[in-house]
Amino acid sequence: MPHDHDHPHAHLPSDPALRVKALETILTDKGLVDPAALDEIIDTYQNKIGPKNGAAVVAKMWADPAFREEMLNDPMPRLQEMGLYGRQGEHMVFVENTPETHNLVVCTLCSCYPWPLLGIPPGWYKSDAYRARSVREPRKVLAEFGVTLADGQKVRVWDSTAEVRYLVVPMRPAGTEGLSEQDLAGLVTRDSMIGAGLALEPKT
Repeated sequence: MPHDHDHPHAHLPSDPALRVKALETILTDKGLVDPAALDEIIDTYQNKIGPKNGAAVVAKMWADPAFREEMLNDPMPRLQEMGLYGRQGEHMVFVENTPETHNLVVCTLCSCYPWPLLGIPPGWYKSDAYRARSVREPRKVLAEFGVTLADGQKVRVWDSTAEVRYLVVPMRPAGTEGLSEQDLAGLVTRDSMIGAGLALEPKT
């Protein structure tokens, strides 16, 4: 049976990113998509809704020892109460950085990532280089992100899958004892919850 070369899919490139861009262009040309609105949606999920959700949870863990224990033991009941679960966030495990151990999250098979807590994964998280090198040479990868670990602090790499996704609880910075949860949340970055960064220092 001959192929219909006038069908839209016949003109789309094979690379997924290029296919998405091509579809966006087609829909924009037909007046079905507003590029500005699309950019705003992506920005919201990548930089506002997602990371702020995770940051609020981490800040509460820093401020509330009982909540911290709950989240480290089994976070799902509380996350469900808070509405921070669902697709891409069904099975969460929280791992805590300590002076002895720094945690780093990667997905070696694809790009499994806790969307309800961290939003859309950054491009580098999905890259072949990060996925491969984070397992082989995590300290070098962290150094490239500007993370210098203390002497003797080991690195533990966690491999997210479709079954389990991980979130790193960064260490609470010194000098933050009097801050509110909202102020504490402002110190928690997306990268620090992946392990590719540290929590920000409070402004003096």
